[in-house]
Amino acid sequence: MKGNTWLKIAAGVLAAVSVTGAASDADAKRERWKMHSAFSAKLVVLGEGSHNVAESITSMSGGDLTVRFFEPGALVPGTAYYDPVSSGSIDAAFGTPGYNVNKNNAYAFFSAVPFGPGAGEYLAWMQYGGGEEMATEMYARDNIRYNLCGVIAPESSGWYRKEIKTVDDLKGLKMRFFGLGAKVMEKFGVSTQLLAAGDIYPALELGSIDATEFSLPAADKDLGFYQVAKHNYFPGWHQQSTLNELLVHKVTYDAITDTQKAVIKGACDANVTYMFSRGEAVQFAAMKFHQEKGVTIHRWSDDMLAKFEAAWNEVVAEDIKTNEDSKKIWASLSTFRKDYSIWKENGYLK
Repeated sequence: MKGNTWLKIAAGVLAAVSVTGAASDADAKRERWKMHSAFSAKLVVLGEGSHNVAESITSMSGGDLTVRFFEPGALVPGTAYYDPVSSGSIDAAFGTPGYNVNKNNAYAFFSAVPFGPGAGEYLAWMQYGGGEEMATEMYARDNIRYNLCGVIAPESSGWYRKEIKTVDDLKGLKMRFFGLGAKVMEKFGVSTQLLAAGDIYPALELGSIDATEFSLPAADKDLGFYQVAKHNYFPGWHQQSTLNELLVHKVTYDAITDTQKAVIKGACDANVTYMFSRGEAVQFAAMKFHQEKGVTIHRWSDDMLAKFEAAWNEVVAEDIKTNEDSKKIWASLSTFRKDYSIWKENGYLK
């Protein structure tokens, strides 16, 4: 599989950790984990990253911690992994926090934020601005260990059968939509539902939904949306970047050695780099492919984007009134972004 170079590099780094911990871990029990993935291993970037994490943990641990990858549906349904990890019926799962909003809507803020930060800013807040600590605390309430384990670049913001010229054209549509962005679309009369990757194309083809968004153009290409919907919209205002997670049953995680925990962190850190760079490298070919298949690539007008952003401001204001976790997370992210702005506005070309 492409991307094995970073596994070798990370393995070299983790070898030093393993040597350091060898004496204390010499008698450690060998662990065998089952890891559910919300994404098929064949799905570009998302599935590749998930599969790579399982492979790299196994490789870098020298087999002391063997993680077996399971396709969506093999152990549990694609996005329904929270409760099985919490109860310990599966050891681990790879997905994105936005799939867990049925447990607490605040998890969405650790996944993707409409009109939110790009990958660099998002990772900075998570790893150095308090986001990761808040996520870890929230998941621990339900006996889950959270690990930041991937990031992808901006997504497409939708595949439509008909051209969308005004927000009035959205009214009455049935659409697969993810996370906090779904609440924005509902402001314009869109009926949204969250479908797992493998369920989207059949629903679109059969007319159960009129439109969809899912992920990066390359991932959307793998799922074949271009065969049914010929209007693809950008930019992905709802997901300028999206974070991935590796969740582990906390009792299981707490029982492993410090070296094994370091291996997990090393594998996830390497996967963040892999998924981002791999994702950036393969989008233009997918977009050109879509054009060759008769897809029209649209960019939302400034007016449409302004309307989406205004609706998002309403959504987040409503959410933080009713959810204390959302209120705390949003305050932290907003403060960080305000402080970050002097660097963003002066350090980068506009």
